[in-house]
Amino acid sequence: MIIGALVFAIQTGLLIVSPQGPIRTVSAAVAAARPGDTIRVRTGTYREPTITIDRPLTIIGDSGAVLDGQGRHAILIVHADHVTVRGLDFIDTGMAYTEDRAALRVADARDCRVEHNRFERTFFAIYLAAATDCVIADNVITGRPGREAATGNGIHMWSSRNILVAGNRISGHRDGIYLEFTRHADVRGNVSEGNVRYGMHFMYSDSSNYAGNTFRANGSGVAVMYTRVVRMTGNVFTSNHGAVSYGLLFKEIQDPYLDGNLFSGNTVGLLADGADRLIAVHNRFEDNGWALRLFGSTVDGRFEANTFRRNSFDVAVNGNGTSTVFNGNWWDGYHGWDLNHDGIGDVPYRPMRLFAMLIEQAPPALLLQRSLFVKVLDAAERVLPVLTPTLVIDEHPLMRAPVGAAR
Repeated sequence: MIIGALVFAIQTGLLIVSPQGPIRTVSAAVAAARPGDTIRVRTGTYREPTITIDRPLTIIGDSGAVLDGQGRHAILIVHADHVTVRGLDFIDTGMAYTEDRAALRVADARDCRVEHNRFERTFFAIYLAAATDCVIADNVITGRPGREAATGNGIHMWSSRNILVAGNRISGHRDGIYLEFTRHADVRGNVSEGNVRYGMHFMYSDSSNYAGNTFRANGSGVAVMYTRVVRMTGNVFTSNHGAVSYGLLFKEIQDPYLDGNLFSGNTVGLLADGADRLIAVHNRFEDNGWALRLFGSTVDGRFEANTFRRNSFDVAVNGNGTSTVFNGNWWDGYHGWDLNHDGIGDVPYRPMRLFAMLIEQAPPALLLQRSLFVKVLDAAERVLPVLTPTLVIDEHPLMRAPVGAAR
């Protein structure tokens, strides 16, 4: 029977793996396959040692085709170019404290595709190391949320280049998506929620684009560190709560661009610490504790045509001010007038409350936020703004929220 299956494979380029067939393990099919062949995995649960792919292949799973790591080992390792893995269920790698154990690892390879798979109870789910020109798309990745050290990342990329990560759903891992030393990544249309540390975390990953993603209810939303030229458009950062939580953190980065993003329901919407030449346009900041926290190390930024609505504090800065420019934003706290009806307020707006400065110096004062004392303090500062930083000012506040500011 095995000889017949191999003759069929030679004739058609297709090997069939099934629990009752002549080829009963994926490893056996890989060993028998020629470069460029397709392996079809029929419905069933396959428990075998770690599978290594060392030649160009396409592996396709039928519905219910499960590769089970039995809580003891990595499942699939790709060491070849031009490999596609589609439609498989990867389950139960078990935890590993001495190795970056992954359900599916691609190492030193190019032109890989990992798409329409399911990953459950894995340590790392998908791990790319020195991979190039790969696509990670439409996978469902569900970890076991617990202690940070007890789980790896959902999609992990290290020293890789030209990677498309699209349409994945990730939850229950340390970081939903992690990039390090990865250039020209395109991350779009993913949902990363309920992860222990970050919805997405990347360092030293220049010249990348992030569009249309949702980062919801993670330990913190997204952390961007030590990176140049980042473009983030149309993303949603929402419901990231906690004493040190934020929708988006910029730390020591250059030339980030934010356009059309929504920051909603976060402890801090955007925290910028050492973000040079930050440009933010057409974003919405709604229902956050702090919409923006800008450290003095953030220089030459520009905020234009953004919407600020129902935040406890719109802007907070440390020190005496910031070189960031606010111009032409809409603020729900602005009560100026527009005598010439050009849509721009006739008097400037100072978005930083004196009370926000007091909280920077004495955080427990936040308990007084809704007190009469704070209301009197705000009213006095509006009439005679002498204590809040003079540089935090919008010279041309909008009378109406911009059309098309985020979604």
